[in-house]
Amino acid sequence: RVHSGVATRGDVPVWLNALGTVIPNASVTVTSRVDGQLQQVFFTEGQKVSAGQLLAQIDPRSYQATLNQYQGELNQNQALLKSAELTLARYRKLAAQDSLSRQDLDSQIATVGQYRGAVAADQAQIASAKLSIEYARITAPIAGRVGLRQVDPGNMVQTSSSTGLVTITQMQPAAVTFSVPQSEIPTLMSALHQGQSLPATLFDQDNQHLLTNGEVKYISNQIDTATGSVELKAIFANQDESLFANQFVNLRLQTRVLKGVTVIPAQALQLSSDGSFVFVINQDNSVTRKAVTTGPVVDDDHQAILSGVAPGDRLVTEGIDRLTNGSKVTLADETPAPASAEAK
Repeated sequence: RVHSGVATRGDVPVWLNALGTVIPNASVTVTSRVDGQLQQVFFTEGQKVSAGQLLAQIDPRSYQATLNQYQGELNQNQALLKSAELTLARYRKLAAQDSLSRQDLDSQIATVGQYRGAVAADQAQIASAKLSIEYARITAPIAGRVGLRQVDPGNMVQTSSSTGLVTITQMQPAAVTFSVPQSEIPTLMSALHQGQSLPATLFDQDNQHLLTNGEVKYISNQIDTATGSVELKAIFANQDESLFANQFVNLRLQTRVLKGVTVIPAQALQLSSDGSFVFVINQDNSVTRKAVTTGPVVDDDHQAILSGVAPGDRLVTEGIDRLTNGSKVTLADETPAPASAEAK
C-alpha cells in the first residue's frame, strides 16, 4: 500500500537567497569646523535629531573679538576712504583749471584705490569672522539618530580631528548590501530595464523570523573577480527601526516567475546516483520510474519540475522504498490535486 499525490500546473516564483549587511541610508561624522573649547552639548546619546538642529556650542568669544577688531578696522578704512575721495574730487577740479599737476592727481587716485582695497579686505575678514562664529554653533547636517558622544564639554576640539563629536546615522530608509552570482545579473538587469520591481524579503540572522519587505534598487557596475559575484543594494522603509547599521541579515530575492510549470508533492521526489526521479502510478496501478529535471523549491511541501512528469500524473509519495519499475501498488488514499502551488 502506498500514498499518492497529483502533479499540478502553476506559476512558481524563483527565489535567490543571500547573506546581507544593513547599512545606513546616510552616515555623517559630525566634526567642528573651528578650533576651540567645547562649551555645551545639546543632544542625548541615541536620540533622533532633525537636519539643522543645534548639537553643540564651541566657545565663540575669541571669534567675536576678532570680528570686533575687523569691524573697527573697517570703520577706520571707510573714514580714510571717504576723506581720500573728497580730496580726489577737489584735485579733479583743480586739475581741470590747470592748478594741480597730473602727478598729484594720479597719486590721489592711487590713494583712493588703496583705501577701497583695504575696505574690501576688511569686509572679507568680517564675513570670515562671522562665519567662524556661525561654525561655533555645531548643527546636525542630516536628520537621523545620534550615536555615542566622543567629546565631553570642556575639552578642546580641533578641525583636524578625525574622531568628531558624534556620528549621525539615517536609517529610514535603510539599505542592505548583498552579493549574487554573476550568472543572475542578466535576469536582474532585464527586469530593472523593463521597469519591473525586484521584491526582497529580509529575515533575521538565524533565518527564522521575517523582518521586513523592500526591493532592489541598485546593481554595482563591476564584478568581483575574486568571487565572481556582483554587489546589489536593496532599500527598506524601516519604519519601525528594526534594522540597525552593520546588522547581518538573510535576504530572499524574487528574481523571476516560471509560468505554467509542473509542481509535485516534495515527498514524491527521490534522489539516486543517476539523478532525481519519481514513481508515476499508471491506470493499471503499476508504477513507472521516471527521471525528472528539478526546478526551484516552491515551499516545504512542493517542488517544481521542469521535465519528466506532466500535470495530472499521480505520483507515489509514501511507500517508495519497496518499489521497483513495474511494481503493482494499492492506493491507501485518493489524494485530490492540491488547490494551489503558489510559494509561501
